[in-house]
Amino acid sequence: MSTEETTEEPRRPLLRVVRGNPDDAEIAALTAVLAGLASASTEPPEQPARSRWADRAALVRAPLRPGQGAWRASALPR
Repeated sequence: MSTEETTEEPRRPLLRVVRGNPDDAEIAALTAVLAGLASASTEPPEQPARSRWADRAALVRAPLRPGQGAWRASALPR
């Protein structure tokens, strides 16, 4: 045996119960929740591209002008 193996320091527990008397199932549930939170991604989820139909900027468009072919030009994108 080497000296490194015999001089192992006692490790601190990861969880400590301060009050109450939880059973094994409660401690297992708490451990599962904490492990899930620790492995969760910290990046915000990607926002899907917005549809042009949902674009509210279309509500502030220039007024339509009457004239020859105006009804056809009203539906064309700018």
